[in-house]
Amino acid sequence: MKIIKSLDLFAGVGGMRISLTKATKKLGLHDKCKMYSEIDEYSQQTYSTNFPNTHLIEDIKSIKKDEIENKVPNHDILLAGFPCQPFSRAGISNRKYLRRAHGFDDKDQGDLFFNIYEILKIKKPKSFILENVQNLESYDNGKVLSIILSKLRKYYYVPDPKVLDAQDFGLAQRRRRIYIVGFLNYKGEFKYPKPSLKRVKVKDFLDRKFDKKYIISDRLWKSHQIRKERNKKNGKGFGYRLTNPNEKSTRTISSRYYKDGGECLIFRGENKNPRKLTPREVFRLQGFPESFKFKVSDLQAYKQAGNAVPINVVEKICIEVLKYLIRSENLKLSNVS
Repeated sequence: MKIIKSLDLFAGVGGMRISLTKATKKLGLHDKCKMYSEIDEYSQQTYSTNFPNTHLIEDIKSIKKDEIENKVPNHDILLAGFPCQPFSRAGISNRKYLRRAHGFDDKDQGDLFFNIYEILKIKKPKSFILENVQNLESYDNGKVLSIILSKLRKYYYVPDPKVLDAQDFGLAQRRRRIYIVGFLNYKGEFKYPKPSLKRVKVKDFLDRKFDKKYIISDRLWKSHQIRKERNKKNGKGFGYRLTNPNEKSTRTISSRYYKDGGECLIFRGENKNPRKLTPREVFRLQGFPESFKFKVSDLQAYKQAGNAVPINVVEKICIEVLKYLIRSENLKLSNVS
């Protein structure tokens, strides 16, 4: 069996790693993650539960430029779902309200791309896959994305990024994300995967039985309704979204879902309070397998699932990336020891 060595940066709970593993298996390969980075302790807990004995660097910023060569393992593919909050509409709004910087000016999260860039420049893996919110494409009139691409294209063939929607790849969730891939050597045009257009419904991802604690209270339900009506009168579209199990998709589930479930409240029938999704259902809507384990509180599980990548989409991208590498003979695979 052949091995693909990977790096899993800003890993969350390992969604991109799961995607790569599924892709390698379908191509008769094997993957080995050499290192992951994740600063959140609860996400680390879930990651290590599912992927024990993986080398961890908590804060990628702790690795200085002159330390990269020795501290970062050699790898074939770099995976990175770098923090999206500094570029997302909600994140920008929140930062403005708090009078905090956003975009590249956010020195805690917004400039982390440059840490990725330095690793790519020094370690030169054969390929990379980056993921972020759709709003990165238009943020600051596209200037930030332009800077990112110009940096990457100094060393890599980087086709134009692609925005893909999870609901086009067999997941009942509207989740549009931008993906950027790159290859150390150019051997022909890379094409992103085409939508599978598999027909699914929200009910396909729901539990048959659920704990009554997920049914929202009379007080919260009334609050949701009052707020939505008030916003409607003020010409705003903000408010809860009632989702029928027979619908094709939910709204995008965010890491804030734990607060009130407003993005997706499951309709239970007339004169019945709707319910929130369970943490398992949210992970399921992201494409995580039933075998995926999480031993954290519901609050943390919602955050982790909401921050994760849609597995089905990233898996398809991984397959195309691996095919490109194999086809172009750029990838020299080593035997698994």
